[in-house]
Amino acid sequence: MKRRRLYHHAVAATFAMTVLAGCTTNDDERIPNMAVSINLSNAGLWNRYGVSGFGIPQYFIKALKRPAGFAYLDRTMTGYGGVLLIGGFDYTINEVCPLAYDLSCPVERKADIRVRIDGDNFEAVCPDCGSKYDVTMGAGAPISGEAASHHYSLRRYKCIPTDQGYLITN
Repeated sequence: MKRRRLYHHAVAATFAMTVLAGCTTNDDERIPNMAVSINLSNAGLWNRYGVSGFGIPQYFIKALKRPAGFAYLDRTMTGYGGVLLIGGFDYTINEVCPLAYDLSCPVERKADIRVRIDGDNFEAVCPDCGSKYDVTMGAGAPISGEAASHHYSLRRYKCIPTDQGYLITN
């Protein structure tokens, strides 16, 4: 009987911690809000530069002409540090789809300090502060590091479906 009571207390404590943690809001506005406009709306562009599956990343950095071969137009904008496009799950619409984030680490707040995807676990990792972010299922929320202790998320961008691809914008 005592074990059962301890079990119920442990379950209640875990539930309370989960609810309280869920109430914490993350700050996704630490980096400057700069224009984002990447047009991958036709099948040819999407098939070449889009993402083809869960956890598959693509990096758009206009200043560095990445990805190679992508035709950057005057109206193409890639935010503050660039754009991470990755296949993930969006809980707001309950489906697998492309997700987009600014590449700049919100802890470092510098355009040239960009997160990279750890291919083993599909997390974005800052090479300077070591913070990790959930970009495939957690809307860019911090997982560990200084970002987690301060509740700093990656800035998220919109992926708007078209007939044959997507428009990435803010």
